[in-house]
Amino acid sequence: MPGLAPRPNPQTEPEERLTTTTEARQFDLSPADQRRLTVLCGQFDEHLKHIERRMDVRIGRRGHHFRIEGQPENATAATEVIRHLYRETEASDDISPETVHLFIRESGFERLPEAAEWDGNQIVIKTPKLQARPRGKNQQKYVHNIRNHDVNFGIGPAGTGKTWLAVACAVEALKDEQVKRILLVRPAVEAGEKLGFLPGDLAQKVDPYLRPLYDALYEMLGFEQVTRLIEKSVIEIAPLAFMRGRTLNNSFIILDESQNTTREQMKMFLTRIGFGSTAVITGDTTQVDLPRGQNSGLIHAASVLSQVSGIGFTRFESADVVRHPLVQRIVEAYDAFGDSTPT
Repeated sequence: MPGLAPRPNPQTEPEERLTTTTEARQFDLSPADQRRLTVLCGQFDEHLKHIERRMDVRIGRRGHHFRIEGQPENATAATEVIRHLYRETEASDDISPETVHLFIRESGFERLPEAAEWDGNQIVIKTPKLQARPRGKNQQKYVHNIRNHDVNFGIGPAGTGKTWLAVACAVEALKDEQVKRILLVRPAVEAGEKLGFLPGDLAQKVDPYLRPLYDALYEMLGFEQVTRLIEKSVIEIAPLAFMRGRTLNNSFIILDESQNTTREQMKMFLTRIGFGSTAVITGDTTQVDLPRGQNSGLIHAASVLSQVSGIGFTRFESADVVRHPLVQRIVEAYDAFGDSTPT
């Protein structure tokens, strides 16, 4: 089980080993039943990973033997959560993320672990077609935040790599089986265009607005692989309006061009996020294409959520632009002129 502690040798290690700050608990689940163990752990061990994150423990297992390390109270509580969940598998062939969440809540030891600070080391994103090295301090902090927060905002001018890096992180997470699917979302709002006047059915109407996301996926996965994953619904690309009423578990969700969401739409999107999911919201607050009188949901959310623990914010500047050198000069010229109208 990658990243988790290997099973200790019961002949050489005590049942419980205490240190000054952590405790290691070992136990076996009985009766031994492979079907029940599979249901308990979930696909890709998603249930165990959820317990780890929310209870601040590390779980190692080999077969039906488990080892849990953490603060004594957390390790004890996590042990009981796993035992309770295993009992649930006797009469059920499936355990939902919501069930795991409820058992953790009942334990009284749920927490949102503090995200580690970026240590300044070079970050590399590995995708099937390429390896991406974020440029500059802000891009590297942005990727670090995405890897360590469930909800992240990337705000800044065009050409700073906000969307491209988010898609790269999503592809990496899918490749490493950290998530089951990728969902790419954009509000179907653009300057001077109305969906009703575009030809084709609804899918054809919104397709042009999602083209930048397709392009990034093709670059990292290849055209044929992207096509197959879309057919299998492993990758889903949808307008924001389709998000209402959904709850997204074990997903990597990117909301692009979020400056064109309303307050209500942004709140709706943020409350769709389920267990085991990561959300990245990107946008440029100087290029809002909403009708006059409507406030940007991105600007509002950046103010409302700026002090909420567990949410990552990265603000890019013109110096972070990685397109043609003239793009940076154009951005700086508009900033100096004080013109924030859409372009």
